[in-house]
Amino acid sequence: MIMAKQEITYKAAIEEIEKILEKIEDGELDVDELTVNVKRVTDLLKICKNKLHLTESEVNKILEKD
Repeated sequence: MIMAKQEITYKAAIEEIEKILEKIEDGELDVDELTVNVKRVTDLLKICKNKLHLTESEVNKILEKD
């Protein structure tokens, strides 16, 4: 489940977060799995946040050109 340090798309990150949250909500994870999965969600959220900030910057640059 833990992916190597490679580029993940925003959509794939969101989908993985949703799957992990479903498992947490359904009580499917034991304590050890919960710890690992919460860490993964935290990492995925950071990736998503960075991608959103980069996209916002790029859009602002495009809009400033006009």
